[in-house]
Amino acid sequence: MVKTIPLKQCQSSPIQTLAKLSAFAISASLFTSGCAPQVNNNNATNNANTTTPTKAASPTTAIKTDSPAPSATGVKLRIGFQKSATILFSLKGKGTLETVFQGKGGSVTWSEFPAGLPMVEALNAGAIDVAYVGEAPPVFAQAAKGSTVRYIAYDPYGVDAEGIVVHKDSPIQTLADLKGKKLAVQKGSNAHYLSVKAIESAGLQVSDVEISFVKPSDGRAAFEKKNVDAWAVWDPFLAAVEVDTGARVLTSAKGLAPNRGYYLASKEFIEKNPETIKTFLNELKKESEYAKANPAEIAKFLSPSLGVDAAILEKAEKRRDYGIFPLTEEVISKQQDIADTFAKLKLIPKPIVVKEAVWDWK
Repeated sequence: MVKTIPLKQCQSSPIQTLAKLSAFAISASLFTSGCAPQVNNNNATNNANTTTPTKAASPTTAIKTDSPAPSATGVKLRIGFQKSATILFSLKGKGTLETVFQGKGGSVTWSEFPAGLPMVEALNAGAIDVAYVGEAPPVFAQAAKGSTVRYIAYDPYGVDAEGIVVHKDSPIQTLADLKGKKLAVQKGSNAHYLSVKAIESAGLQVSDVEISFVKPSDGRAAFEKKNVDAWAVWDPFLAAVEVDTGARVLTSAKGLAPNRGYYLASKEFIEKNPETIKTFLNELKKESEYAKANPAEIAKFLSPSLGVDAAILEKAEKRRDYGIFPLTEEVISKQQDIADTFAKLKLIPKPIVVKEAVWDWK
């Protein structure tokens, strides 16, 4: 079963309050919400680690699950996804998880979200059990009062899979040229963090750039109409605007942001169903390995459901990285950098320790 969760359904929660704080803190205009992806195949794997606020901590041991490990039999798994999650989309299209869970007397349901922030909001509220998002939404989620969101795995995704684009005839040639210009980006997304780091790398203040917070579909429309000068976005939206409009990539995330994807679950679901989480991760791992070896086939398979030309999807698939891994100390440290950056900019109400929200696979 598939449900679509409209953005407005998630409006008066703690995460939305954080979104308002974001806009207020940076003055001028800041953006709306960021979200993500999908699922496939069989078996098991495990997660680890966490950090400290004001500076990238040196993670050591992660939280361990003390609850007994019941089997995945009879479990109902509710998955949150969005169009940027090709691995989950592939699993969903093939019905792999349904086959695995139905064989154990369980079931799988899918809820589509427009972005990452409303997805982690739904996860915190208990409306879904697992989700896939970019780097920023978990930070906003963990900073929310009473958060139960936990990291269960990451995928490397890659620095070339997101970027800031300008019009092909734009006079903007360097990041410093963004001063006084309009930049569209989705709030709380991986591109949000990229935008902040890109602006700072040019010796500018975030307030030097007029930021508009928009979801990807609105960002594309604003970019094409030249209502904005630049757009920070990720694949497949990035690949699509490059191919369709000839947009020029001003910068990728290289040297600025890790651009990783994160699989999340609620603390309660993990404690009650650790074996289900392992089965879910194992199926993701198998589908990820298949996608890595067959990008053209995956692109053709997903094209109809995503409504994106197969050639564009293949371009996106070929420049991303694949894998399903437990969080390492290095990964947690980089994620802590993101949390510290947002805390410093007052985009979240308090500093957080990322390591405290990482599930130990062992």
